Amino acid sequence: MSGLREVSETVTAGAVVAADAEVEGAGTAAPTRTPRALTELSVPGCRLTVAAMEPERADLPPAVFVHGLGGSTQNWALLMDQLAGDVDGHAVDLPGFGQSPPPDDADLSVSAHMRAVVDYLELSARGPVHLFGNSLGGAVATRLAALRPDLVRTLTLISPALPELPPQPTALPTALLAMPGVPGLFGRLVRGQPVEQQTEALLDLCYGDPGLIDAERRQEMVAEYRRRMALPYTMDVLARTARGIVRAYTERGSQALWRQAELVSVPVLLVYGLKDKLVSYRMARRAGQAFWNSRLLVLPEAGHVAMMEYPELVAQQFRELLAETARGAVAASAQ
Repeated sequence: MSGLREVSETVTAGAVVAADAEVEGAGTAAPTRTPRALTELSVPGCRLTVAAMEPERADLPPAVFVHGLGGSTQNWALLMDQLAGDVDGHAVDLPGFGQSPPPDDADLSVSAHMRAVVDYLELSARGPVHLFGNSLGGAVATRLAALRPDLVRTLTLISPALPELPPQPTALPTALLAMPGVPGLFGRLVRGQPVEQQTEALLDLCYGDPGLIDAERRQEMVAEYRRRMALPYTMDVLARTARGIVRAYTERGSQALWRQAELVSVPVLLVYGLKDKLVSYRMARRAGQAFWNSRLLVLPEAGHVAMMEYPELVAQQFRELLAETARGAVAASAQ
């Protein structure tokens, strides 16, 4: 039986939904604190770059944030700022993304990304953590929570890339990256396009309303996109990781992601946007059934990156998850 609770402004039949799409400053304000890059950490087969948000006090529980395909630690800056008084947050650049170079063995499967995060947690001795994942990072975090529950306290999944067949038509171009020859074709098609135009296309795909992004953050995104596309391995990393996601979608038995979702025992916050062009909201109900101890936040105006679009609402629901978890722990100890 699912423990799903749907969160919204209007409470009906014990279920609630955050339906206010016009939250003041949603997705627009720059963080008052910016994550600081840590020294690269060497884990078996690769080097990881980690960004940390300075916590407001020293006794806060650890949290780790895992980005999606083509993302980086920067994707979490707004949410990490919101939660600086609740967790000691670190965000990881997965191998080949952000500031982390590709792995030595070129393995960019979901399981390989998961092993990199596990290695980081073990070497840094930060576990168990409050684990956050978006898109690809959601698949990585789901597998990690299922296979290494000792490293996870709670799980927050924002538009997780769990098997969706058939995928949304708007997600097909991303899936096509997994096909041989397509990354090279893409590179030829965009060659000569202004980087600002390429960035805008990406923002249109990921945001429910790209107009929420202020001019300063937009320029930062353009600069990061330009840096990434200048790296010699960027398209290869995207293609190999896309193939890894496709393979994960077809895995069966104990490796099936939906079966692993059923094994997750920690409290889970699921966040979906109704305007998501990459992960359909129709998967929210299935996720709520698979993650038996879960609550659901629906953001009608959000796209694929709710933590960047509505960080205040995501942070608020995470705090409620923390409070609910604490109450459950107190009740259990009193029995």
